[in-house]
Amino acid sequence: MGHAVEKLHDRLMEISRVDDDGVYRYGAEKRSQRSELVKTSLKALWQEASAEVDFDLPESGVGLAAVGSLARGQMGPNSDLDLVLMVEDRALKQEQLARFADRLWYPLWDSGLDLDHSVRTRSQCESVTDHDLPAAMGWLDVTAIAGDTALIEGTASSILERWRKAARKRLPELTESATARLRQFGRLPYINQPDIKEARGGLRDSTLIASLAASWLSDRPHGQYDAALERLLDVRDCIHLASKKDTNLLLPQYQPQVAGMLGLADPTLPKDEREALSIDDLQTLLASLGRRIAFALDSTTSRAQHSLTHERPRFAFFQGKREAPRFDVIAPGIAKHEQTVVLAPGVSPVSDQYLPLRVAVAAAEFGLPIANSTLINLSKSPIRDSVWDDSSRRLFIRLLACSEELTRVWEEIDYVDIPGRWIPEWLGVRNRPSASAAHRYTIDRHMVEVTSRLGERSPGGVLYDEEHYQALLLAGILHDIGKRPGVADHAEEGARHVPVILRRMGYADAVVEMATVLVREHLTLSDYASGKDPHDPDVLASLAAHVRGDTTLLDMLFDLTKADGSSLGATSTEAITKRYGWSKWRENLVSTMYSAAKAYMLDR
Repeated sequence: MGHAVEKLHDRLMEISRVDDDGVYRYGAEKRSQRSELVKTSLKALWQEASAEVDFDLPESGVGLAAVGSLARGQMGPNSDLDLVLMVEDRALKQEQLARFADRLWYPLWDSGLDLDHSVRTRSQCESVTDHDLPAAMGWLDVTAIAGDTALIEGTASSILERWRKAARKRLPELTESATARLRQFGRLPYINQPDIKEARGGLRDSTLIASLAASWLSDRPHGQYDAALERLLDVRDCIHLASKKDTNLLLPQYQPQVAGMLGLADPTLPKDEREALSIDDLQTLLASLGRRIAFALDSTTSRAQHSLTHERPRFAFFQGKREAPRFDVIAPGIAKHEQTVVLAPGVSPVSDQYLPLRVAVAAAEFGLPIANSTLINLSKSPIRDSVWDDSSRRLFIRLLACSEELTRVWEEIDYVDIPGRWIPEWLGVRNRPSASAAHRYTIDRHMVEVTSRLGERSPGGVLYDEEHYQALLLAGILHDIGKRPGVADHAEEGARHVPVILRRMGYADAVVEMATVLVREHLTLSDYASGKDPHDPDVLASLAAHVRGDTTLLDMLFDLTKADGSSLGATSTEAITKRYGWSKWRENLVSTMYSAAKAYMLDR
């Protein structure tokens, strides 16, 4: 029994092999070959099972369907099989159906493949897809394998028709599913150990895009989007090969091998240096792919929502004239349109270098997303990193002070590379993974997260004046700017970059000096708290010297330390959280050292 699928997993691995130099090439072709091999094997298995049962299998009323990656022709080396045995009522007795199903499922389990299977009638399939969004999206990609293919194709057509009829009502459900995944898994470009399927910009988003296109609410993107999707599938395949299982989680232990299979490693470099650089390149690749796919999803969703808004002509009351689109001006050259931030009519970005900054501040302060078309237009703005005025410096501080909205808006403008044009040094850490086990996020995303936690005039209860508050926010956004390849002391390296950056932007000398001290010392308070006695006057005198005996600078260092530690996004294991993360225990240690040092300084 099951000769058709005997050693099927081994045959899939043979297709999946890497070249002699260890690089995985021709991924799309290999995915197609794996999919065709599995389909052919399943057809043969169907024939075997039909011949082995002790009853005549009817020619109609029973069929085998595939959904998921097999149906899409995207089988990975270790992808599971998602199969549905379709049956019409009374086509088989229940005991006959059970025996026949066993003849299909058991050989597949024995072959070493993971199997997700179900037995459904047409009405059951329609009922499930009417109420289960993932099931509905799965059935939009279905292929008939064997048996009564007309039954399967008819069911698929019926589900597609029902999907199109209900798409307008289900669009909010679909967009909410994307939002829920974003909250749980984050954005692919900014996660050190991403789930490349579930993270925003991952493979699941491509399924949503296909579902929207199938609804006829929006067209499907092509070109660069297709290339990005195929390359991300290459990454998925390499994760399967490195992990030897069906997983989409790019854990640290897989990253060097995955990078090597993708051709990102330089074989001429020493092993440690080769692995470190290739992991950086891997993160950069994922960031590029994730941005492209996420932008495609946002654009497709926006077009679908726009089609619903405008599917009936809007007419002015009594006059019978079509209304013009409504633009509510919320800042100079910037308007709100259909709950997004857009450029006001007639505004051109090509002659205004400060327009992207004004748009970012407006989007953050009004809590609205920037329209995708506006982002593309903003990329045409003639930004110069050395040309800042008082107004633009104040706007930059307002943006940094926007708390949690800063994170969202910074990610939006980062898609079109605007932060790196404001601060070229930003590109040295953009998308770079952190070597620390405590960090969930990439270095650049972590710095934005830290700054968002400083987005109040008195984050730790101390009300700062304008200069001190500016210095604190600027130190937050730049505190890890020194984390570059080959740098042993990133705090000292960062302190070397900060005055260059801030003087180029034109900030006051006092602000530059305070921000430089904070970046240089951003680990000092935590280090002192972890290994020194807060009751030792010599320890307190030494700590005071690090902040030049300035109690306000100590307050700022305390706030920066808390924001830095509490925003690491450490993994959920208690051991790592205790060792690296901002636990209550560590917070108490830092607070005790801070209070002792401040009391010591006030007594002097």
